[in-house]
Amino acid sequence: MIAIDSKLLRADGSPSEALLLALLNKHDELFKKRLQPLYKLYTREHDIVSRIRLTGLPNNKLVHDFPKYIATMAAGYLVGKPVQYKAPKEAEDAYKALDDALEKAKSDCTDSELAEDCSVYGKGVELCYADGEAAAKSASISPLFGFVVYDDTVEHKPLFGVMITIKTDAALKETGKQVTVYTATQIIKYDKTNVQGAGPVESGREPHYFDGVPMIEYWNNAAETGDFEPVVSLINAYDTLQSDRLNDKQQFTDAIMVLKGVRNLLPEPRQETVDETDPEAVANAAYKASLTPSQYLAQTRTLAVPPDGDADYLVKPDSESANELLRKSMADDIHKFSFVPNLTDEKFAGISSGVAMRFKLLGLEQITSVKERWFREALRTRLRLFANFLQKKGGAALDIDKIQITFSRSLPVNELEIAQTLQTYKELVPDELLLAQVPFVEDADKAAKDMAKQRAERAKESAAMFATQPLKENPGDKKPAGGAEAKK
Repeated sequence: MIAIDSKLLRADGSPSEALLLALLNKHDELFKKRLQPLYKLYTREHDIVSRIRLTGLPNNKLVHDFPKYIATMAAGYLVGKPVQYKAPKEAEDAYKALDDALEKAKSDCTDSELAEDCSVYGKGVELCYADGEAAAKSASISPLFGFVVYDDTVEHKPLFGVMITIKTDAALKETGKQVTVYTATQIIKYDKTNVQGAGPVESGREPHYFDGVPMIEYWNNAAETGDFEPVVSLINAYDTLQSDRLNDKQQFTDAIMVLKGVRNLLPEPRQETVDETDPEAVANAAYKASLTPSQYLAQTRTLAVPPDGDADYLVKPDSESANELLRKSMADDIHKFSFVPNLTDEKFAGISSGVAMRFKLLGLEQITSVKERWFREALRTRLRLFANFLQKKGGAALDIDKIQITFSRSLPVNELEIAQTLQTYKELVPDELLLAQVPFVEDADKAAKDMAKQRAERAKESAAMFATQPLKENPGDKKPAGGAEAKK
């Protein structure tokens, strides 16, 4: 989080060019040190990809996509099922306009993108804007190019948001940046060239109608850390281990040669011709020249033997079982310290009970509960901005704090177990709350109204059926033929 003293701003709430340049430099430093490395990991550009070995030696670069798995599972567990909203009592009409605006804006798709960014970078950034038809919309912005600045009080109120757009020429060469600042009332655009030390220059401004800073940050947790960020070193070590295992297979490193009566342990140095235009060849030549004899022997496994020498193999013990044990241990640590379990593990096989499944997912449930609290607050800010925009267009006022926001976990479910549980709570809990727990019910309020309507129709049908059916006489009430009055 970037926080400053609000007194540094101008009277209209906008930053000066000097302050904006300092903030851009601060974000650029964060970009290089933290955000860009996380982006590279997420896009499968791990450390192993840049490893160099001697030419001719196997140099496998196995990339294991733990970051994508962890981010996808964590984000899907949070918003795999769309977030549900419930209107406050006696405000259904005002809420319907807001609900329609969210649906037209495809907010559930934006939620998925924001949750993914939260899992990768530790935060997601959303921009609320008005489209060409003056309809409220929102979009996810990469934290690589967007951030919000807060005041330095304990409340950390948002002061303004900043979005960076890279400008290019016809050859797609970067020529500069456009920096857009979103205050509580205005949209201010700046142009910034790539000249060293050049600051942003204002190029225009226009009002917006959200009555608040239209950029929102969705935090993953209080520290703004990503879900795979704590296990980056373990992921890189896992890549190295697996790559070297395959290198060993290709290089036949299960044996080393022992020489007897031989003094010249290394080949005679020879002048090699290097293609100066080939960066990889130049790098390999420089790397080879920097090796000591012992390092050269360890990597090449090659020795020169004169005619009167003797050579034999010293076979090393098979370490494949130890490597496999280490691999499993490292994989377990990655899942353990990221709190995202391996759902393909045999430990999850045969689990049918919801309680047993939740016990296995206890760690993921803990971090998701934290995610949910931060995500809910940001969603409420979005609702407030949308409601402000609709009110400017003549819509009714709405108390956003009374809107109920419900998250549903995306999990394999035992529908029979859920049905039995809900039947137990029947007549004890309102129908809306019970229906919200049914996996295939998307709108609990609508389902409850449909149920009430269905019950009323069945009651009418039953009443009509009994009204049209003639009453049957009780056989006991019939007088026997030839009774006392007949005899009289």
